[in-house]
Amino acid sequence: MTRSSLTRSALWNLLARLATVGLGLVLLALVARHDPALQGQLSLLIAAESIAVSLWSGLGLVIARQVSHHHEQAHDWVVTGLRVAVGAGAVTALALWGLSAVAGLGPSYGFLPWLALAMPLLLVAPTVSGAWLGEGRMAPLNLTGVLPPALALAVVGALSLSGRPLDAASVVVAWLGSRSLWGAWLLLRHARPTETPARLGIWAGQARFCAVLGLTNLVSWLNFRVDLFLVEQGAGLTPAAVYAVAVSVTELLWFVSSAVSTAAYARIGAAARGDAARLAVRIIHVNLLLLMLVGPCLPLAGAGLLPWLLGPAYDRAWVLICLLLPGVWAYAAATTLSAFYTNQLGRPGLSAAVAGVSLGINLLLCQILIPLWGAAGAAVATSASYVLAIGVGLELFRRHAGLRWPTLLRIEPRLLWAAWRRRDGASP
Repeated sequence: MTRSSLTRSALWNLLARLATVGLGLVLLALVARHDPALQGQLSLLIAAESIAVSLWSGLGLVIARQVSHHHEQAHDWVVTGLRVAVGAGAVTALALWGLSAVAGLGPSYGFLPWLALAMPLLLVAPTVSGAWLGEGRMAPLNLTGVLPPALALAVVGALSLSGRPLDAASVVVAWLGSRSLWGAWLLLRHARPTETPARLGIWAGQARFCAVLGLTNLVSWLNFRVDLFLVEQGAGLTPAAVYAVAVSVTELLWFVSSAVSTAAYARIGAAARGDAARLAVRIIHVNLLLLMLVGPCLPLAGAGLLPWLLGPAYDRAWVLICLLLPGVWAYAAATTLSAFYTNQLGRPGLSAAVAGVSLGINLLLCQILIPLWGAAGAAVATSASYVLAIGVGLELFRRHAGLRWPTLLRIEPRLLWAAWRRRDGASP
């Protein structure tokens, strides 16, 4: 398989991710200036969607592994995977309908019926993206990230310019409608009605692996977003809105690390284990060094820009950014570790173990600190849980990679630069 330079692929993926988060922040700004509580509801919707989709993310990652690690053709896996995805979306939709009917979560979660309606189409893009990820094709992956939020922003922007007041229904429909349209287009393009149902049998041997991947990513997303739901329950919708923006700004650091890890995903799976481990170490080192330089800019930007963009309700968001920053910086290594666990070792349960440790610590500390300090307590709890969990993740990686701690900790960015410049996808 021909691969472009890892440096170029990572750069384009980073630019696409920055464009995606930029579009999202502009959308949040439009909504927040209208009503911070409405922006809080949109943040809860985005978090709930991410968690629901993550349960079935194993479909796309199975395809990615079959293509990159086992060098299998993507076509049959995508066609049959889409059938599984639509069926899984229907099952999840029923669960969401039931949750909205019986849980009594209040008006903050009035979007659940709409999310249920969109679920079958929301799973299409992550499934098709698995083939692109396994082939190392960044262009369609980047488009999938950028196009839906751009369309949602266009709709919300048009409503704002028209003078029509924004309400929860219009914002929810704009967000979910844009993602559903993209999913429908991909489904029409990649589905092949002439394929026989018997070909679904190729997934039979992947059911357990797919389930473990889905549960792993579910735990990971709960780890990333459970604090937001706890802030909403403990402090209210407006503090949750401010907290959600602080989290989004701080997690900009992850766009650097995940861009490189995504670009290297296929190479980590295809290389011999020792080579893959060394490449992973070099990626972790350079990511953390880069983020150490970039990180201090975020509180400064938050203090200067957020109140101006979003309104005076966000004056103290920079404090939350400072509290979140140490943990988010340390946890930037998680995406590279996950690529090694999943695509090289075929053991996504290791990622689940790391995320589970973080989730457990986060839940415990949030229960203690949110009643005392509100959103700031959630920030401290989240940051501490990330730092402790990534220590567990590095120890698991060291053992399975057969590395000693000095090798893991020794920083050699020159070697990573040399690896990025290779174009043949061979050993790093």
